Amino acid sequence: MMRPLSWLGIVRMGLVQTGLGAIVVLTTSTLNRVMVVELALPAMLPGALVAIHYALQVFRPAWGHGSDRGARRTPWIIGGMAVLALGGFLAAVATAWMATEPLFGVALAIVAFCLIGGGVGAAGTSLLVLLAKRVDDKRRAAAATIVWVMMIAGFIVTTGFAGHLLDPFSPSRLVAVSGGVSLIAMVLTLVGVWGIEGKVAAATVAPPEKGSFRAAIKEVWAEPQARRFAIFVFVSMLAYSAQDLILEPFAGAVFAFTPGETTKLSSVQHGGTLLGMALVPLIGALLPKTRGNLKVWTIGGCIASALALLGLSMAALVGGSWPLRENVFLLGVTNGAYAVAAIGSMMELVSAGGEKREGVRMGLWGAAQAIAFGVGGFIGTLASDVARLVLGSPALSYASVFAAEAGLFMVSAVMAVWVHRAQQRSARNAGRSVDLANAAVAGG
Repeated sequence: MMRPLSWLGIVRMGLVQTGLGAIVVLTTSTLNRVMVVELALPAMLPGALVAIHYALQVFRPAWGHGSDRGARRTPWIIGGMAVLALGGFLAAVATAWMATEPLFGVALAIVAFCLIGGGVGAAGTSLLVLLAKRVDDKRRAAAATIVWVMMIAGFIVTTGFAGHLLDPFSPSRLVAVSGGVSLIAMVLTLVGVWGIEGKVAAATVAPPEKGSFRAAIKEVWAEPQARRFAIFVFVSMLAYSAQDLILEPFAGAVFAFTPGETTKLSSVQHGGTLLGMALVPLIGALLPKTRGNLKVWTIGGCIASALALLGLSMAALVGGSWPLRENVFLLGVTNGAYAVAAIGSMMELVSAGGEKREGVRMGLWGAAQAIAFGVGGFIGTLASDVARLVLGSPALSYASVFAAEAGLFMVSAVMAVWVHRAQQRSARNAGRSVDLANAAVAGG
């Protein structure tokens, strides 16, 4: 039996997430700004390109199935990161090319963002499966925190250094910085996964899984636990992401915040998210009975996030006297706790229905998450516009949208209980099967 990963091993695997975050933030944030500001292109162009990146995540179950059919996850992680790194570099080349040949530049950008979506899906799905298989049950919440904080660290470090290196701006400098980030991400990936799986592969890896992808996804979808968890992930992540694009406009329209103040408000929220992520394993260490109890954290995180969103709904009605920054910080904390618990639950449940479909299960849940993120921002802004037309007041429109998002989180909390019941039923059925098998052996 393979030994669980040490803390150092978990941190090493987190390096892959750091590299992944570095490339993604450069393509979705920096290139977005360059297209809109420096090149004066329509804002819908980078929006459509990012949508392509999310749309490709639909194929996560297929990539997970591919890793299930093989003997190892490491090649999928390294290969996926290589595709992502190439896509990130080509996206920068395409952006630079748009300055002189817009049509060809956009065509190359479409190809690049397809590669980005494919690389993120292939590498991210297999990374989480491998992490789930190698991490001890009681360390899963802490492991989820570590790898996600390291991804956010990739966001922060990359934007800081890239921002410094890109001045004075030029297209060639953009390409050079992007190439450097992609190269560093590949090095981090190799350092992160080197030897993690190879030392135990020969003794512990099951024979390659055979069969078509259609049969595999049909089999996984027939599992009540996997199906329920996929629906839970979609609904909860929809609530999680729907406020992303309306929070800053809300602060500007209702509280008269300046652009600089709304940017700082987003920073307050991200700081709360990091704290919320850290609280789950920290409280688990202080209160051993809560350690590894991801069900409680998932349900509690959904309910707490709903309450924080109801606070923002009240803020829209009350106005300037409401402690908005504190409310937004609380939203970040609750969202962070929920996110870590949900990711830890993915790692806990991925092998629950049998080891031969782990990649398909993780891919299904990753696809649900990506689709929710892709449509969440759009639905949030659309709902805000519709509510404003119907209600005739920005404050009432934002209040109604935040209240609706709170409702989604409450529905998600009920769904988390629904998932847990399926897990308990599955465990009882497995135990009954073992008892019957033992009885048959004893009677034989």
